[in-house]
Amino acid sequence: YARDNKTVIGSESDIARLVADGLGLKLKLVPTSWEDWPLGVTSGKYDAAIYNITVTHERKTKFDFATYRQDTLGFYVKADSKITSIKSAPDIAGKKIIVDSGTNQEAVLLAWDKENQAKGLPALQPIYVTDKAASTLAIQSGRADATFGPNVAGAYQAKLNGKTKLVGIVPGGWPRSANIAVTLKKGNGLVDAVQASLNSAIANGSYLKVLDRWAESDEKIEHSEINPLGLGD
Repeated sequence: YARDNKTVIGSESDIARLVADGLGLKLKLVPTSWEDWPLGVTSGKYDAAIYNITVTHERKTKFDFATYRQDTLGFYVKADSKITSIKSAPDIAGKKIIVDSGTNQEAVLLAWDKENQAKGLPALQPIYVTDKAASTLAIQSGRADATFGPNVAGAYQAKLNGKTKLVGIVPGGWPRSANIAVTLKKGNGLVDAVQASLNSAIANGSYLKVLDRWAESDEKIEHSEINPLGLGD
């Protein structure tokens, strides 16, 4: 929320405004929990969910998608760290990296670590923390070498305080690419209009201004797609 504690701000809300403006509609933002959006969209409680939702094979059976951003994972280190690049398996050998348990990013790290150990490289040391404050403390104190998670969150944090820096990006659907999309009830006819609105915003430059505002330009797309290949396809 903004300083008035009621105005919703962020890249997702800005994307929602672009979509609504392009369709000539009045926007009503409804903050909700992650667990609420699937039933909310399928029941008609919400017209759309714009919530950093990745396109997946399973989700496409219930929802229609219009993409608006690449899904990427980012490695972030302390701003004065000597680490300059983490982009492939050998780069994590022997490093202490903060990652959330049970996530796609953990699966990527563990796959890379298995590959490294098969080659005789030092093992990864994953570090699991409970909150952002603990993660920040671990990085700044040197207890961890890097964090690995959704790039949008890392980019915003780095821009906000300047204490961390990006040293590598990995596709969110590694080893394949993945996309973040406006999520709509399947077959209700809205997806074509939403895609057209997004493509209009991309063409007139307002889309890129939003991504630049929130340090997300690395995840820009050239055009919105409807129901592209997703995780699990």
